[in-house]
Amino acid sequence: MQPIHSLHDFFVRSGAEVWLYHLGRRVEPCALETLAAFEAGEMPWPEPWQNEARLGLVFRLGDVRDPLIWFLALPLDEQGQLVAAPRDGFVQRLLETLGRSVSAVGREDRNEVGNLMQDNPLAFTPSLPFRAVMHARANRDMGQAASEHLEPVEAYLSGQQAVDWRALGLQGLADFAVRHDATQARDLAARLANLPEDVLTPLCYCLEHVVIDDALALALRERGEQAAASGDIETFCACVRAIGGADRKIAGAWFDDLLDDPNACGPDLLAAIAGRGWPHLEHAERLPRFLARLAERHDTDFMSVARDLAVIPRLRLPLLMTLREAAPDTAIGRRLAGLGTARNQALDKH
Repeated sequence: MQPIHSLHDFFVRSGAEVWLYHLGRRVEPCALETLAAFEAGEMPWPEPWQNEARLGLVFRLGDVRDPLIWFLALPLDEQGQLVAAPRDGFVQRLLETLGRSVSAVGREDRNEVGNLMQDNPLAFTPSLPFRAVMHARANRDMGQAASEHLEPVEAYLSGQQAVDWRALGLQGLADFAVRHDATQARDLAARLANLPEDVLTPLCYCLEHVVIDDALALALRERGEQAAASGDIETFCACVRAIGGADRKIAGAWFDDLLDDPNACGPDLLAAIAGRGWPHLEHAERLPRFLARLAERHDTDFMSVARDLAVIPRLRLPLLMTLREAAPDTAIGRRLAGLGTARNQALDKH
């Protein structure tokens, strides 16, 4: 019998039904093959967040139908590869819990496996929108019905029934984001301008995890610009985050217009683009423009954001080339020079 060295090995050998989800930059499905290649050192983690591979794992063991849920944050090195020792320690603890008999997991074993998240250094607690969207995705992927909170959300967002928006729940908004169809997207686009901020903002925090219809994307841009004009930065940035899942032409055009306006490029907007709109930074002109705006702001942590983006495999090379080729008299060049001076001064003190 082959030894178990990885999480992938455990799921395969235990015969578990498993659904994996990225929980770093967005809630998105993750193939078991991706986890296998990552754990084997064959690829960096595709969607890193703050030097971690954040995973939601939903799985069934044995003949028990109720799934277990783990939230794991696996540490990454500067190349986005797995730092293996913490994972190895967790797998060892898992094997000790099961007595190494992973092929015959019973109800008692299942309970023990579920308790492994207690006092686990790799465990983390996702934000409420992340948890709601992951539960919505997992229920759909497992062929289960949406939560009871979806129906009033659908009734309210369609405008067909009078529903008190204060009674809408976050789980219902997440279910809507995950399950809505083209007709519902068009209905929402028509109503978006009149939604209360207390509905729109959490809805956007759910929509940022899914593909956005063109009409809805344009409505999000319009509502976001209205919010910016009135000084409502929270709603503005929520719309920016939500449009990250839109067509590259629509989202990219808005990002370009925003990056062309230095007055719009506050730290909250730049964080929204980096955190949720990063696929649109894979662009020969947009990425350098974003980094230049980031460098111009001294109320942002330039190198922290740059490092976080550089761990994303598709952005790493173009970002490093942009930094390397920055002229000394540009905002990026001056920021890099300042960081070098600060580093040297710190070394001189020691």
